[in-house]
Amino acid sequence: MILDYKEIPVFYTDEGKGTPVVLLHGFLENSLMWKNIVPHVSKTNRVISIDLLGHGQTGCIGYVHTMEDMAKMVDAVLIHLEIDNAIFIGHSMGGYVALAFAEMFSEKVLGLCLANSTSQEDSKERKINRGRAIRAVKQNYKAFVSMAVTNLFAESNRKLYSKEIKNTKNEALKTPLQGIIAALEGMKVRKNRELILKNASFKKLLIIGHKDTVIQPYTLINEAKTTHTDLIELDGGHMNYIENERLFLHNIVHFVEKI
Repeated sequence: MILDYKEIPVFYTDEGKGTPVVLLHGFLENSLMWKNIVPHVSKTNRVISIDLLGHGQTGCIGYVHTMEDMAKMVDAVLIHLEIDNAIFIGHSMGGYVALAFAEMFSEKVLGLCLANSTSQEDSKERKINRGRAIRAVKQNYKAFVSMAVTNLFAESNRKLYSKEIKNTKNEALKTPLQGIIAALEGMKVRKNRELILKNASFKKLLIIGHKDTVIQPYTLINEAKTTHTDLIELDGGHMNYIENERLFLHNIVHFVEKI
């Protein structure tokens, strides 16, 4: 389905009945990443999956898409659907958006799961790398996307999941250049929201991958402790929903059931 928002299309899906669950994808992904999750969760819950700004079938509103910009767009979808509150599950960048949403609209959050994501801001080194990524994608779009997607998977899993990596790359290549740059700029300037996570009254869960090279697992283990957030550790990289599909799904369903 399409919502007209600030003169751009915003694509979302809406399936099932019950307590709403909002699924937010990561960088270079789109709502299709949840295709194996939605059929299970929608048996007991209403599931809304949204293409974030500049990704999938959703347009761009500028050359910097802050996490706040994306959170406001998510809120517009929920208002359109007459949803007062929901459980949020965000993968990577989707987690950053969910945290921004929780800061801006805390009364609308029943629970928050960060999958391969963090409440911390980019380190100084990470911000420099975002700048390098922006220059790289401008120089060679296809090469950047191919390398970026491959690096999301644990090195030991890349041969095993070669087909899934190829499919993920094909979806990622549908992301327009403007959308990629705007998201990188937005992630680079996002603020630390550790206190939002720590002080939240809703249920919280961190799902991490022991072989994640994008967000170091030891920092997330410490983050879970300092923010009093439940922690699930899986043996995979940044793409647990593919690399550990069965366990990832099990923990998502269990988290939703508890709320």
